[in-house]
Amino acid sequence: SASNDEGMLALLRSEAEVCTIVGKTWDFHVRDVLRVSLEENLEMIADSVGFVAASGRRVVYDAEHFFDGFLANEQHALATLRAAAAAGAESIALCDTNGGTMPAEVERLVRVAVEAVGPAVSVQVHCHNDCALAVANSLAAVSAGASVVQGTINGIGERCGNADLVSIAACLALKSGGAYSLLTPQSVPRLTELSRYVDDVANLTPNNGAPFVGRSAFAHKGGMHAHAMALAPESYEHLPPDTVGNTRRVLVSELSGKSNIAALTSTHGVVDSEVTKAVLAEVQRREALGYQYEAADASFALVVSKAMRNFTPHFKRIRYQVEVSGYGSIRHGSNSYARSAVDASHMEYERSEATVKLALPGGGYMHEVAEGNGPVAALDAALRKALEPTYPNLQDLHLTDYKVRVRSEEH
Repeated sequence: SASNDEGMLALLRSEAEVCTIVGKTWDFHVRDVLRVSLEENLEMIADSVGFVAASGRRVVYDAEHFFDGFLANEQHALATLRAAAAAGAESIALCDTNGGTMPAEVERLVRVAVEAVGPAVSVQVHCHNDCALAVANSLAAVSAGASVVQGTINGIGERCGNADLVSIAACLALKSGGAYSLLTPQSVPRLTELSRYVDDVANLTPNNGAPFVGRSAFAHKGGMHAHAMALAPESYEHLPPDTVGNTRRVLVSELSGKSNIAALTSTHGVVDSEVTKAVLAEVQRREALGYQYEAADASFALVVSKAMRNFTPHFKRIRYQVEVSGYGSIRHGSNSYARSAVDASHMEYERSEATVKLALPGGGYMHEVAEGNGPVAALDAALRKALEPTYPNLQDLHLTDYKVRVRSEEH
């Protein structure tokens, strides 16, 4: 019985005001996993919920695999909910544990469950994202009478993730015509901040394509889009980005038209249409060679500065060379290879060496050589050796990351 079960006793010792009891709803799990009869399953649910509730704790009952269980055996699935409700559960969570239920089915079955447990017991929903429908299923459940949505910030979770509470909160607060009250008026504009904070704490790379809060959620690339945005932002945005604490971005790309470039160059004080045309032509030319400016604002600023003819170079590159050398396992004084060096790809030591020759504004030249862990690090080290005597502030500038992109075959 629950009264002598160590798990139940541990719940009470925790002194938590609210305790969650997880039970089996799917008859397949009852017979093949728990290996008990359906009747005994109902008794265990009632005993466990009743024991914790009788101790003065508020009880939430999680109906695991509810939707699969209902479709397999409707009578037993509903009986488990009624058993938990009758034993004192104040709320019941309907779990789409496998994440395979469609929104229309979720809405239909939640309505059935709400009617089955009665108005005294609230209904929650817990959706997984295995069919990329966790948000849609959660919203469907709310429209059917669920009053609590379980999920995680950014949908973080096992397998394909859980329901994303950020998207759900934004949809309920901003897309439901005021039908639902949640958070506070000051909270919704901080959803983007919240999303990025959680990713930062969890050491995860933010999803640029995340609805509402992603960096690309309000990014516009095509020239036609940017032109329309300049006239009426709502033409290509379903809500103002600052509503959820996000910002609008106009991207530079091979699809850019004059409107994209005009919107971006205006931030650099460009009003001359000829300069705008020159920037557009240069961006398109360089992107055809493999350059990308979507996430390179500083590089784009240099293109604009050169087009405006007010760019003064801090140095001039005369030439550079990078050599990457791999060494096998031949020891000094030995003609044999170590067994670990199976083939040419198993080198014990690899060295990158960069040579740069630069002309400086004062008329002098710097010719330096440096080694590094890979060609990029070697070039970085060589450039620093050449430039830091003239520009000592470079000592405070650090290379933290870089990306390698494939350019055209000709280059």
